[in-house]
Amino acid sequence: MKFIKIILFLFAVFSKSQDLNCSKIYLIRHAEKLRTNISEKNPDLNDKGIIRAEYWKNYFSDKNISNIYSTNFKRTIKTVEPLALINEIEIILYSTDEKMDYQKFLKFNSGKNSLVVGHSNTIPKFVNGLINKELYQDIDDLNNSNLYIVSICDSIITHKLIKVN
Repeated sequence: MKFIKIILFLFAVFSKSQDLNCSKIYLIRHAEKLRTNISEKNPDLNDKGIIRAEYWKNYFSDKNISNIYSTNFKRTIKTVEPLALINEIEIILYSTDEKMDYQKFLKFNSGKNSLVVGHSNTIPKFVNGLINKELYQDIDDLNNSNLYIVSICDSIITHKLIKVN
């Protein structure tokens, strides 16, 4: 009996230590934007986008998000702002103009769940950089519902794309 207890204890400790080496990165495109003025470089969210931002807040509410990253645009910030506010997480701004050091990003977010919001051409590129493969293409301009999930456990990377309505 004592031997079984030791085995169960070691299994529990080993399983817990495995969890500490896991990271999950969620990546989304900003919610629907206003399209009334085509020349507007920094449009706000439209009504449907505001609803989607609330949806994302609810979706991620039980995902234990530690870090939220956004480009410095109204539409990206407002997409994740409801989640950031309710969880008291400061939004970390990143630039798509700079060459992203994906290994540094992964190291900084090791053992955490993180959310990245960007654009139709930057989010697939970000996912490709994290998985070190050219797999995902730009998102159609009218599609604001893709959810990419990159999981890393003990250097094993898995990824998937979920279409959310």
